[in-house]
Order: sequence, then C-alpha cells, then structure tokens
Amino acid sequence: QVQLVESGGGLVQAGGSLRLSCAASGLTFSSYAMGWFRQAPGKEREFVGRIRSATSTSYTDSVKGRFTISRDNAKNTVYLQMNSLKPEDTGVYFCAADSGLVDFRNPARYDYWGQGTQVTVSS
Repeated sequence: QVQLVESGGGLVQAGGSLRLSCAASGLTFSSYAMGWFRQAPGKEREFVGRIRSATSTSYTDSVKGRFTISRDNAKNTVYLQMNSLKPEDTGVYFCAADSGLVDFRNPARYDYWGQGTQVTVSS
C-alpha cells in the first residue's frame, strides 16, 4: 500500500520560511518523480514544482527563486523549502508521485497523492 505523508505546514508571516516534507512508503521511491502541488480555497489544484533527480527539477514561474525541491532517496523523502513566502502562497500543499515522463504539470498524470498540509501566510 502506497502512502505519502506530508508534514511541516503551518502559519507564517509574509517573508518567512517553511520546509515541507513528504515521506513515502510502499513504492520504489527512486523510480518516481515527485511533485508538489497546492490548492487555495475555491481554486484548482496547481503545480508548484517537481523533482526527478538533483539535476532535474522544474518550478512554476511564481515560485522560482523562492522555493527549492530536494529529495533523499535513502529516506524516501522529498522536501519543499519555501522562502520569502507571500500571502498568495497560502493553500493546502500536496506531494504526489509520478512514474511518467510527460505533462508533469497536470495533476491527473500523478499516480499517488498525500493528504496535504496547510500553509497559511499572513500579511
């Protein structure tokens, strides 16, 4: 049984930082690309970033230079370091696992999802 469990969310002031973690089990972690998505109230789930390897990462434009995704295959964990947070970064953050190679900004392409962790950035 595949499980993805996010942690690290919380309330932070604008300009602050948070680091989210996503611990995976029940899958061959190193074989999957790992994505982060977020969903604000009343909005669709949107792509934040993705990592396949240390040298293969992608980010949505609004977080480039502020967010960094990394992974530790020995710990079956992916991280999302979020710096210079803005109120518009508020939402539930989800990690997801993808065995494919294409269309990685599309949440429907992902095989497994975590339950999400709330991030709230106050102004």
